[in-house]
Amino acid sequence: MCGIFGYLGNNQHAGALILDGLKALEYRGYDSWGVAIKKADGTVFIEKHTGKIGNASLPVFQSHIGIGHTRWATHGGVTNKNAHPHVDCSKKIAIVHNGIVENFKPLKSHLIQKKHIFTSETDSEVIAHLIEEIHTTEPDLVKVMQRLRSKIHGMNAIIAFFPEYESFYIIKNGSPIVVGVGNKEFFIASDTSAIIPHTKRIYFLEDEEMLELTKSGIRLYNNTGMKKKISYSTITYSAESAQKGSYDHFMLKEISEQPQILKNIIDTKKREIIQAAQIIKKAYGTYLIGCGTASYACLAGTYLFSKIAHRHINFAISSEFSYLVDFLKDSSLVFALSQSGETIDTISSVKKAKEKNAKLLSLTNSRGSTLYRMSDYNLLLHAGPEKAVASTKAYTAKIAFLYLIAHKIAKTYSLGEKNLTKAIDEVTEIIFHKSKIQSLSSKIKDHQSIFILGRGVSYAAALESALKIKEVSYIHAEGFAAGELKHGVIALIEKDTPVILFNPEDETYDDTLSAAHEVKARGAHVIGVSSRNDDVYDTYIEVKNCGDATIIPNVVIAQLLGYYLSLSKGHDPDKPRNLAKSVTVK
Repeated sequence: MCGIFGYLGNNQHAGALILDGLKALEYRGYDSWGVAIKKADGTVFIEKHTGKIGNASLPVFQSHIGIGHTRWATHGGVTNKNAHPHVDCSKKIAIVHNGIVENFKPLKSHLIQKKHIFTSETDSEVIAHLIEEIHTTEPDLVKVMQRLRSKIHGMNAIIAFFPEYESFYIIKNGSPIVVGVGNKEFFIASDTSAIIPHTKRIYFLEDEEMLELTKSGIRLYNNTGMKKKISYSTITYSAESAQKGSYDHFMLKEISEQPQILKNIIDTKKREIIQAAQIIKKAYGTYLIGCGTASYACLAGTYLFSKIAHRHINFAISSEFSYLVDFLKDSSLVFALSQSGETIDTISSVKKAKEKNAKLLSLTNSRGSTLYRMSDYNLLLHAGPEKAVASTKAYTAKIAFLYLIAHKIAKTYSLGEKNLTKAIDEVTEIIFHKSKIQSLSSKIKDHQSIFILGRGVSYAAALESALKIKEVSYIHAEGFAAGELKHGVIALIEKDTPVILFNPEDETYDDTLSAAHEVKARGAHVIGVSSRNDDVYDTYIEVKNCGDATIIPNVVIAQLLGYYLSLSKGHDPDKPRNLAKSVTVK
């Protein structure tokens, strides 16, 4: 869970280029950052800092090769010494690392016995010293890195930089890493968004591959050290789509992009939706899996498939699904959702499912991602880069796909398109009148807790809404099934406690309204989100009836509320504390 950016080429301002690359990737980790750059005079410039990069700059000097890293701490606190890159005792090897070295303790003990001196608390520093130790008896760097691979346990992406030889060696096992190829220059990154301003010719490393970059070219090796042919991919989205433009924050930009993204799904994705519906219909048991926001999209999917398609679809959180694979068969279908396609808990569970010969259908936002390449069948969100840590447009795009697939199975696709179009219109209205949500945020920003209630598919919406609020505003927020109030939840309600109630005009309407009266009787400030007003609501937010697609505008309200609550608390909604965009370590 970090940002990595490296460069080798003819540009003599590699330092500035690397820093810009790190700024583009900072959403992947922003506890600390650092660079290792070979200067034109042959010396190596190393600088590390805690905190966000912000408007940081580097001294001006000529260089054409270097590596940088933004950290999301796992082993060791947030300090300058724990920031990457890490170097060996000779300071001739610099490494950056994404992932976890699971066996770093015995490796570190062995290396200390060999008189290696460690300066950090990280597991990552072991890699630099281990390379140094192996290199004392093995001059061939390809063989050095192969031996390193055999000694390191865990899911990792490792980039070793040898300034003396002006070369990089990259090993991938679980954590994402890509290489871009330009005109006599190479770019290394943990995400394509940092590379697209420079080139759209990309190679996504596979697990157990190693890549060597030198001035003389690029060479790919398998896990036995044999050379492999490289097949490049072409990235289609533009560099401008990964910029904030006129918006203050990526989160608001990405919320505002949702109407167009949803319309694009209707206009261009029918063929893929038909194929996905056929795959699900043929499967003997379908299992929706995802983590965080993706898991709440999966939960919503179970309700949508049940009500619309009259089909039972199982749901599990990806991190728990690996304990539930015993019942999978070769006729089973695992339907995995992940914005990045690199979510490690999802990938780990998918690997176990594939060992059972289950088929894999994925819905991701990243062509060429690990999950995309593992899949038997693929669906792409085409939502464009999502750089705010809190997912917004990818969530509603996932819901739209699941909703239309359910309607296709039910042979009511035109109704699905009609309702989704209504939902798009409502999202547009909500965004246009977002000052109402901003005003609500100022009224409830000082409360310690916010509760969100719903039934049916609105229960899934309540869970996702609570996640959006708490992850960017740090206000305690919880989503509950409204029917669970009397089973303990109502004990949490105090005078003026904000309670958001999702109450669309569906089969849950009357029962959910009863829940509003229950919390109102205990003094709650009831915020009703519905197409029909009622005296029980202290604050009413109108969302017109869009059938079962009403979940989409309902959640957009919570996205905006989380955004404005974050601003009211003085937080950065794009980079909430303790979180990173892609969870690539267990």
